[in-house]
Amino acid sequence: MTSMPLTDTAIRNAKPREKIFRMSDGGGLYLEVSPSGGKWWRLKYRYDGKEKRLSLGVYPEISLKDARERRERDRTLLANGVDPGENRKAIKLARADRAGNSFEAIARERFAKFSPTLSEGHRNRIIRGLEKDVFPWIGGYPVSEVTAPQLLAVLRRIEERGALETAHRTLQNCGQVFRYAIVTSRAERDISADLRGALAPVKKSHLAAITDPKAVRQLLLAIDGYQGHFETKCALRLAPLVFVRPGELRQAEWKEIDLDRAEWNIPAERMKMREPHLVPLSQQAVEILNELYPLTGNSRYLFPSARTNLRPMSNNAVLAALRRMGYSKEEMTAHGFRAMARTILDEVLGFPSDIIEHQLAHAVHGPLGRAYNRTTHLPERQKMMQKWSDYLDDLKGGAKVIPLNGLQTKAG
Repeated sequence: MTSMPLTDTAIRNAKPREKIFRMSDGGGLYLEVSPSGGKWWRLKYRYDGKEKRLSLGVYPEISLKDARERRERDRTLLANGVDPGENRKAIKLARADRAGNSFEAIARERFAKFSPTLSEGHRNRIIRGLEKDVFPWIGGYPVSEVTAPQLLAVLRRIEERGALETAHRTLQNCGQVFRYAIVTSRAERDISADLRGALAPVKKSHLAAITDPKAVRQLLLAIDGYQGHFETKCALRLAPLVFVRPGELRQAEWKEIDLDRAEWNIPAERMKMREPHLVPLSQQAVEILNELYPLTGNSRYLFPSARTNLRPMSNNAVLAALRRMGYSKEEMTAHGFRAMARTILDEVLGFPSDIIEHQLAHAVHGPLGRAYNRTTHLPERQKMMQKWSDYLDDLKGGAKVIPLNGLQTKAG
């Protein structure tokens, strides 16, 4: 080995030889160069009368400066009677133990243990919810070190997107993880109990909505069998596919519809947030509009009033049709198609909440506080709207559904 301290230039210019050779930097630190060109930092030291070697990493990932710092750190350990090699093993074991006892590891362990007792849909919803809303924030922490404020911050993020029921279920699921950690001796207490009463209560909306897929199927079949005005039937068929606000639907104008691009552009003045909104139209939605066009295409409105083409249909037309089909105000409202879509897209189909919120035309803001424009996430929203329509067709067609804690999802 060379005896002069190393330089970066010397290391970079070191060419491989037929056999491994070493370049010394002093103090036991040297660079080992292999015939293939690889360069490894090594530290030679003596402990308890025995010569030992320790790997300090690969050059250039570990620079000369880094290697020297590691050498001095390990020489300090030696001066204090600690074997650097054994110390490294202890740290590695501690990290492995820490990772094995992380909140995510414990949650997955419990999930694997109890999942055979759950329906497939229930299993998918639980693990998907943890992966989306919990693991990114506290999954890496040892389960015994997660604090109530940390867990509350996780739940607040869910609350802020308006998913109160999901926030409450997430708290329950986390509590199960903590209690499992207690009985398996990885934690001493369930900190989720400290958060009782911390979340806003789930209130039943006065705008009733059907969110159980089995009941959704019955509603869709009832709509298909509706015997009233054809325009009203088309509005009923279109409502679940586009899930806009009732006023936006009944006042829809043909000039806003681009059937070739499969888009509906709603102007700002008709939107609650006073921002223009773009609704991607699924193939099913376009088919309904093509059926409607021969009847009302010469009118300003898609759904003109029964009395005059100069005004849109009454704001009670869809509601009255629902009542005529036997749905009371406690069961379903015209506004309920939005809650139906929001719930199932999130909790059954698993679409990201910000994609759903954009399609609902809610006030979603970027990291700099600016609201996204109407075309934000458009490709993802187009895919979502088509999958949503296909899902509703599957329900209508009698696709098998399985329980999902009050919801249902298509098997397979």
